[in-house]
Amino acid sequence: MIKRGKIICFLMVILSGFVMAQGAAAKFGYVDTDYILSQIPEYKAAQSELDKTSIQWQKEIEGKFAEIDKLYKAYQADAILLTDDMKKKRESEIVNKEKEAKDQQKQKFGIDGELFKKRQELVKPLQDKVFNAIKMVAEKKGLGFVLDKSGQISILYAASKYDMSDDVLIQLGYKK
Repeated sequence: MIKRGKIICFLMVILSGFVMAQGAAAKFGYVDTDYILSQIPEYKAAQSELDKTSIQWQKEIEGKFAEIDKLYKAYQADAILLTDDMKKKRESEIVNKEKEAKDQQKQKFGIDGELFKKRQELVKPLQDKVFNAIKMVAEKKGLGFVLDKSGQISILYAASKYDMSDDVLIQLGYKK
């Protein structure tokens, strides 16, 4: 917590210097989006639904891996009695079931898996609502920047008048 506070202070000092170099002092604010979201009943319900779904899918996948483990142990116990063709058939069965389980795991929990899509469907609208509220509050209070202190520190809102991106491009010799 102390480290996060030091990072916030450091960021604010850097941003203050950046803004003062522009010739105007900007006001800063910060929010804790984890705290805000935890106070929203719809977010809690969405998170609960995601947790239930995730646990259910994880149990299904663990069941498949347990079944694969049983097949493998049975194969090891029987291997001495099996012909080469029978061994290959059982090995192939185990490998195929393991591939199926891994594919299902990827389908459910992968980067673009069903859990990610479900999270986007349930949580993203609420996050967008929070970010729009942050922008409105920042503009109402005349803030130049709003930082988020939860998780990774990031800038959630920056008044466009402090954006120097085009000036930097021009300085580098590029046109807008």
